[in-house]
Amino acid sequence: MHRTAARTTTALLAAVLAGTALGAAPAWSRPAEGPRAVHQVEVFAEDGGISRAQAPAGSPYLADRPQGLAPVRGDGEVTALVHNGEPAAKLDVVVIGDGYTAQEQEKFRADATAKWRELTAVEPYAAYRGLFNVWAVSAVSPESGVTGDPDQATVRHTALGSYFWCDGVERLLCVDEKAVESYAAKAPQADLVLVVANTTKYGGAGYNDVKSPLGYEGIATVAGGNAKSGQIAVHEIGHSLGKLADEYAYDDQGTYQGDEPAEANISTLTADRMRQQGTKWSRWLGQTSPDGGTVGTYEGGGYYPAGLYRPTENSIMRSLGREFNLPGREAMIAGFYRHATPLTSPTPAGSRLTAADRLSVGLPVSGTRLRWYLDGRELPRLGGRTALDLAELKLTGPRSRPHLLTAVATDPTPAVADPALRARLTASLSWTVTR
Repeated sequence: MHRTAARTTTALLAAVLAGTALGAAPAWSRPAEGPRAVHQVEVFAEDGGISRAQAPAGSPYLADRPQGLAPVRGDGEVTALVHNGEPAAKLDVVVIGDGYTAQEQEKFRADATAKWRELTAVEPYAAYRGLFNVWAVSAVSPESGVTGDPDQATVRHTALGSYFWCDGVERLLCVDEKAVESYAAKAPQADLVLVVANTTKYGGAGYNDVKSPLGYEGIATVAGGNAKSGQIAVHEIGHSLGKLADEYAYDDQGTYQGDEPAEANISTLTADRMRQQGTKWSRWLGQTSPDGGTVGTYEGGGYYPAGLYRPTENSIMRSLGREFNLPGREAMIAGFYRHATPLTSPTPAGSRLTAADRLSVGLPVSGTRLRWYLDGRELPRLGGRTALDLAELKLTGPRSRPHLLTAVATDPTPAVADPALRARLTASLSWTVTR
């Protein structure tokens, strides 16, 4: 097995707002027993090595709550750590704590905030912070800490059943999938789910094949009190949000013999064939990449040491503590805009306005270009203006005649080279205005 080396950095969550919502089922009830799914998950060693293992969907350490007791105070409470706008226009990250007692919920929120800071220290998250909301969901556990910390003999029953030594691997930190889903459902929306466990022991996991009815794209688990664990979330969200492949390989896997993979960062094509076909990361070939070196075709990736190529020698999808390479950044930005928009407004699109009204729009990404159109004709003098007194439009004609006012925002980032993806970087909103 090829194991990768890594350094690490740290970041996760910041702001204010609150609400409570308790699901129909008691917070600590075990899900009904039945066939248990097994997931392929990733394991992260302290030296940055990445490998794969199997994890059951359930946990034997999920806390039971006797039936008939009142819900625990504070359990299921939702706090907006980062609130940049309405969930429908943002990428909503739900962070759930495990192994934090009722008295440790402030500690949970502090740990979650630190992990969000670590995540958003990495590009392209840093440039796109304004596209995210972050919701912290308090899962009150009857015991502090998690099973397997500090040793395999330590057992703690918690709200999400977190435990090390999953599948016999010490650093693999597993959870109960149904319990995670029950808490994620309490947030206004869940696009990504991160479980922060109350432990300083390095570890985590990535559940990338989870199919949740809530629609979120996978679950990542990290140690809340460990300064290295945040990079696990960076890598895992590369899978779930960026749809990126792993760029590491197992030495005994042999040579890849299959079709061209769908993922943007692995290919069967050499650089010459990629240029000829104008496919995959052909537009990035020869450019200096933020993870070091030059974009090309480096053999080994997608678990195979031969027959598949990756764009750079060593990105975050191969080793923790690295940056995304150029094709990886492009894929992550495409994932951001799958859930969020570069243009928002507190005034709903389609509203009927008059010349006496004032209209404002939001541009969550720095550098976004804003243009205004009236009845299909651009108003260059208003370009870049995010607030308008509609009297400035100087409308003419009958007072009852409706005019169509449209704002068009485009993110001109050079980090997206694919013309098909660039179409996602433009959004428009329109309103009807009369004199």
